[in-house]
Amino acid sequence: MNEFLTSPVVWVTLSLLFYMGAMRIYRAAGTPLLHPVLLTIAALIAVLTLLDVRYETYNEGGRIISFFLGPSVVALGVPLAERIRELRRQAPALVVTIVAGSAVGVVSAVLPLLLVGAGESIIVSLAPKSVTTPIAMSVAERGGGEPSLTAAFVVMTGIFGAVVGPIVLRIIGVRDRVAFGFALGAAAHGIGTARALENGRTEGAAGSLAICLNGIATSVLTPPILALLFAFWPV
Repeated sequence: MNEFLTSPVVWVTLSLLFYMGAMRIYRAAGTPLLHPVLLTIAALIAVLTLLDVRYETYNEGGRIISFFLGPSVVALGVPLAERIRELRRQAPALVVTIVAGSAVGVVSAVLPLLLVGAGESIIVSLAPKSVTTPIAMSVAERGGGEPSLTAAFVVMTGIFGAVVGPIVLRIIGVRDRVAFGFALGAAAHGIGTARALENGRTEGAAGSLAICLNGIATSVLTPPILALLFAFWPV
């Protein structure tokens, strides 16, 4: 039994089956509150806890899934290529938006931590939470943060954005397809963009562009923003 539970193939298979089941529930329910990534993570946590399996054991198979993360993000460039002319017409507005959005993403993560007196390492780790995992981990590591903590919060941010983002955007009256997708991609990286793609190719293209631009903007803006905040609010 122990050999069975430590097999990477078992956990890859189980993860895929959970996700397929979660997708069916998500489509049948028709609500973002039952996002398949959220349901899959909850199911896996329950099983790992029940069977007393360590995360390191699960991750031996999880690395196989993680390998495909890069190609899946690159694949988001397909809708972007299809809609590039449409997006080019709105380039000035999108550039201004992504700079502002990147800055807000960093500040909104850092300020609450400063208020509760969190340590510098934790603050640096959470600052780049709104960009894709490889970029966020690199930014955090360069600033003295904990990449593993960053990765966890990147995933949490993506799920939260994909679940709550569409609801908030509808409540505040965002109807433009480009604005809808761009907002989800900027705030919730790949998971948000996948959610935007469910609404249409234009939304998915805008989200893909937001991922790229926000990754660049956050890499550039995070160090000076942190330096400025730490100068006024020492930790």
